[in-house]
Amino acid sequence: MMQDILHPDAWLVAHGGPRYQQLYRRLETTITSGALAPGTSLPPEREIAEMTGLSRVTVRKAIQPLVEAGLVTQRRGSGTVVALRVPKVEQSLSILTSFSEDMSRRGLNASSQLLERGIFDPSPEEMVALGLSSGVQVARITRLRLAGGKPMAIERASLPTDILPDPALISESLYDALERDGNRPTRALQRISAINLQTRDVELLNIPKGSAGLNIERTSYIKGGRVVEFTRSVYRGDAYDFVAELRIDKL
Repeated sequence: MMQDILHPDAWLVAHGGPRYQQLYRRLETTITSGALAPGTSLPPEREIAEMTGLSRVTVRKAIQPLVEAGLVTQRRGSGTVVALRVPKVEQSLSILTSFSEDMSRRGLNASSQLLERGIFDPSPEEMVALGLSSGVQVARITRLRLAGGKPMAIERASLPTDILPDPALISESLYDALERDGNRPTRALQRISAINLQTRDVELLNIPKGSAGLNIERTSYIKGGRVVEFTRSVYRGDAYDFVAELRIDKL
């Protein structure tokens, strides 16, 4: 199969641009079309060079953009492997919703893997964000959020203990639990920044080392203006598009 895909007669043309770009386009099309399934190993550079009649340098230049686009992953001992595809999610920045609600609206099954849950002494950041007094503890829930079984984000939520006295009662949707107690947030301030994900987060999200991601800090309020939630999350950068509607104020 790979011999047929990579044979130059099928894709290499005299006026098609640099050879590494033609090879890149051939591999990209083959992967995005599904002809190469996720988890499929590409041949080593030496073998691809032999199949295509190109140099190993040219082959390497063709594969690197695939790595940067997240279409393939390169790991020591495993070679170059077609990456698992994750659902692309478009999330509005103008509506306050939970992860479970976002996924449900898109027909995706949301699930969680619990990483940490309990009552802890607050960090200085949590004390400031939640407006906690000295000596007061904080409830924390850290979860790996999945959609359709694919890891999408790591969510670290902190709440005052009078709002969430027992984090062990939270199974899936935190907002559903808060709504039952009359404490569902009605507005939030959210800060989004680009980051290079840390090693532990990369492993949990099952993406290549050094991948870019989105760091999102959200402070949520109930009616009356009290802060009830401070959440720090990291989202995989290849799975999210955040969309905001912008309007010009009338002069």
